[in-house]
Amino acid sequence: MPLGALRRSPLVDQAVQHLREQITEGHWPVGTRLPGENALAKTLVVGRSTVREALRALAGAGLVRARQGSGVFVIAAEPAEDWPARLRRAAITDVYEVRMMVETQAARLAAARRTDEDVAAMEAALRARERAAGEDDAAFVDADIALHAAVVAAAGNPVLTDLFAEFAPALREGLIDMVGLLELRGHDRNPGHDAHTALVAAVRDGDAAAAGDLLQAELEQTLARLHGKPGA
Repeated sequence: MPLGALRRSPLVDQAVQHLREQITEGHWPVGTRLPGENALAKTLVVGRSTVREALRALAGAGLVRARQGSGVFVIAAEPAEDWPARLRRAAITDVYEVRMMVETQAARLAAARRTDEDVAAMEAALRARERAAGEDDAAFVDADIALHAAVVAAAGNPVLTDLFAEFAPALREGLIDMVGLLELRGHDRNPGHDAHTALVAAVRDGDAAAAGDLLQAELEQTLARLHGKPGA
């Protein structure tokens, strides 16, 4: 596919797409030195700043690497898999094991750092989870994840908050499937209500040990179900 002028915005996104196609379709094999910024800008009919941003995006995707004094070289034929994509294809049990480690510590931090606003948010999320008990499985799982997200947010660590947000889509898909396959809401439309109520109370009361233990026990029970262990 030959390079050509770009006609629509955003120009950087289009430049990235065109340059990526040259690499992934084999026009620029691994080891190839890319044309200079001036040549690329002239071919694509864009400014050098647009080319520079596009090359930076390609480097972030693991396709090219700049070598000082030598230029920009192709180092891979396919973009590196990003974190959300890795999570989407991961086994839910693997995701859950990491979630358990992250959330247990987050609950302990939340108990030590929670503000009045955090407590209000957790209590509101708990009530929303109770209301969702009368809805379908997807709505209930969404409400459950929202409550856990409120606990993580109360830890006051933006990295933890962002990390949980990355996990959430993979968790949601896996939990909806699990709830349906194992008929977890067949006899109790609001499973785990007592445990979640106790968790919110422990965080509110500043009991870090209890908050961590309660969340650990709840997540271990769910993980056991995911592994199909009897008696879970």
